Amino acid sequence: MGEAERTARVLGGLATHGRPVERSVALKQATAVAGELVAALAALGPAVVGEDVPAESISQAFFRVREVELSDQQAALHGALVIHRGLADLCEAPLSGADLAVEVAGMRQAVLDLTGAVPGAEPDGPPSPTAVPVPVPEVEASLEQVWSARWLIGHQVHVLFNICAAVAVADAARCLRSGEVEPALERLADATVYVRGFPAAMTHASTIPADHYLAGIRPTMAPPSVEVPLSGRQHRGYKLFRAAMNDLLAVVPDSYEQLESRSSELAEARGALLEADIVDGERHVTLAYSMVRLRRSIAQKPEGPDNAVAELRLMRHRRAARYAALIRFGDHYVADAVAALRHA
Repeated sequence: MGEAERTARVLGGLATHGRPVERSVALKQATAVAGELVAALAALGPAVVGEDVPAESISQAFFRVREVELSDQQAALHGALVIHRGLADLCEAPLSGADLAVEVAGMRQAVLDLTGAVPGAEPDGPPSPTAVPVPVPEVEASLEQVWSARWLIGHQVHVLFNICAAVAVADAARCLRSGEVEPALERLADATVYVRGFPAAMTHASTIPADHYLAGIRPTMAPPSVEVPLSGRQHRGYKLFRAAMNDLLAVVPDSYEQLESRSSELAEARGALLEADIVDGERHVTLAYSMVRLRRSIAQKPEGPDNAVAELRLMRHRRAARYAALIRFGDHYVADAVAALRHA
């Protein structure tokens, strides 16, 4: 599909670190090209109406995410819709160039994976005449409305990356089980692109004032606005990713040195993925601090011993401890401390 190749090419060359005007123009162009892809996919069959599908959790209902069996065309269309909305919001979101680069890289990889487009392939024919322009609302939304919408849009991009990463990691594990190392390396590299995009997508969602989040968004994610407080543990896409990572490490549990002696390429590819996973945990800590400071999470009990940042920091330490022997530059200090606590 020419629109998919064109979208991937534009995303791959986007001026993420250009001057403000150059960056804005590039993002608007990318949004329009992604709109062409949406239109081409929609011409093959209309999108499933998400609101017609029952939500399986409070989290799905809040973030307007649904889980349902889709055809390849429908999966590509819904993924493209998420990317299109994400790019449209990035035209104004004050995201850093570094985060923009890895979020756009994740979007590009999703286009390739969901459509089967070939990286670097030249699109067939001229640009589609059915381009969808960047939407211009009849009544300009207030900043508060933009911020609230951004919270959902960034999280939807994050969910897309979670699911795509889970599939890529599962593919890599399956290839390694059958002895197909080269395709496993490719899928590990694809998964790493997505995992590097995890914190960027979350930061995208959080490019809003902390005061607005605390006063206008956070209360809607806890009772009485919803039945139970929202928590990251409710995100099924992320659970699928974590399960895939556990399976991968069951296939290749070797230390970095052991694996490197057999295949330096596999050791480096696995290490890059695990490092990205650790950094995602680290970025989550700092992001939570910027939004809620020392408050407890809405899912924690008021009398609990930890706040949101402390709980996320513990999660990061456990992950780093688990991976310490599996990566080249492991956090052995934390690994030793965690091991000592477990034996105390």
